[in-house]
Amino acid sequence: MSLKETLVQPFVRTVGPLAGRTVNQAVHAVQKAAFVGAMNLPPGVQRRLAGKPVVVDGQTLAVDTQLMLKLSDLSGEPDPSTLSIPDGRVALARQSGLAGGSQPIGAVRSLTVAGLPARLYLPTGAPAVGPLLVFLHGGGFIFGDLDSHDAACRFLAERSGVRVLAIDYRLAPEAPFPAAYDDSVAAFDWAVDHAAELGADPARIGVGGDSAGGNLAAEVALHARERCAFQLLIYPVTQTDEKTRSRELFAEGFYLTDGFIAVATENYLPAGTDPRDPRHAPLHADIPSGVAPAYVATAGFDPLRDEGEAYAQKLEDAGVKVTLTRFPDQIHGFFNVVGAGHSARAAVAQIAEVLRDAL
Repeated sequence: MSLKETLVQPFVRTVGPLAGRTVNQAVHAVQKAAFVGAMNLPPGVQRRLAGKPVVVDGQTLAVDTQLMLKLSDLSGEPDPSTLSIPDGRVALARQSGLAGGSQPIGAVRSLTVAGLPARLYLPTGAPAVGPLLVFLHGGGFIFGDLDSHDAACRFLAERSGVRVLAIDYRLAPEAPFPAAYDDSVAAFDWAVDHAAELGADPARIGVGGDSAGGNLAAEVALHARERCAFQLLIYPVTQTDEKTRSRELFAEGFYLTDGFIAVATENYLPAGTDPRDPRHAPLHADIPSGVAPAYVATAGFDPLRDEGEAYAQKLEDAGVKVTLTRFPDQIHGFFNVVGAGHSARAAVAQIAEVLRDAL
């Protein structure tokens, strides 16, 4: 079967039920059917479609991830980092919807936390009082919102049995640094102070996030060390002033690019900002005593891999209990790919088990 046939067959199966939809809705439905169909093929078939294995730094890229990148190239779907920021936000939300799929959850509540829009995800069968994770989304401090990470938050909450409170913090360039930091700290403090309203056990409230959200989660854990029970850092940004080896190895071709990192940093940090400001660069911050235990997840094919692992080492050197897991066959963004495929979903399921055990 050719890659073209793989894309055409879901189209044929989907075109019948499309009557009455707008053109954009129809196109999105076809794209979703093609994506899910290809991502759920047997690994052997995926290998024939994806081509020769990609091996870098002694690591082999997961075949379904390799196929996903190839499908993205063939689809003509724009790279959000190459668009204007407003258009990039729309493109990211659309792509997140394709990758995340429809995930079951016990219940979802919309609320306002410290003046910010938020969503509380309640897993099926959640007790009246239980653990809570305050979650901060990724997107380079310029992209992302509650919708872009809705599927991942649903999956994480349902699989872990832990309530997840997702925060829609302010984005740059409209609200540059330290707005996202200030919002994240305020939201976490609000969650602890209003634990009863959230059905949360005050002694089991943690913080987590992916990418830029991992950066903010790490900062919250340093700020709220006496109130934070656990920190879940998924391929976190921990510094922006050094070109690590992983940033050089994976600068292009693996979703997150060096160009996007530069654009995001330029928009988030106002001119004259010290890139080593401890509110932005936890890798350069002092680690006080009493910081919550950490789980740090990195991806083998991610420009941020090395700085995330360096921060895990820094925490451990400071006496913090740390578990570091590298998913060697994954790329940046795997946390959002829970709606199709095998490898990324399995990785996020493993992260959910860690969260369950920690809280």
